[in-house]
Amino acid sequence: MKTLKLLCLIAFPYILLNCNAKPQAIDYGNDGCHFCKMTIVDKLHAAEIVTKKGKVYKFDATECMINFMKTFNNQNIKLYLSNNYKAPGDLIDATQATFLISENIPSPMGAFLSAFKTKADAENAQLEKGGKLFSWEALIEHLK
Repeated sequence: MKTLKLLCLIAFPYILLNCNAKPQAIDYGNDGCHFCKMTIVDKLHAAEIVTKKGKVYKFDATECMINFMKTFNNQNIKLYLSNNYKAPGDLIDATQATFLISENIPSPMGAFLSAFKTKADAENAQLEKGGKLFSWEALIEHLK
């Protein structure tokens, strides 16, 4: 009985650590988009969802992630992540990002949608490329 208790004490933290929902690096050129099935190659526009159980869904564009959300129970999602346009390959919290839709910045699925970690970065890109800025909530409403 003592051995069983000791085993439980050792296993419990291990089980907790393995249940953590955390982002997973996108393997560009090999991972496929869970929505459109295309291979993810663009480090400027990829996106990712992590569920509360730790399952990861990867997308070649934020617009694919949002379209996927229409068919998924969003209450199970812990993290919404989009690539930061200013730092290719870096995933940022999409719910805190500022998005720019500019026809001068093509995205893989044709929505011309890019995510920026800061509003200032998005405003600077807007000055250079034109387009319209959106918060996460406004973007969801816009793409309905």
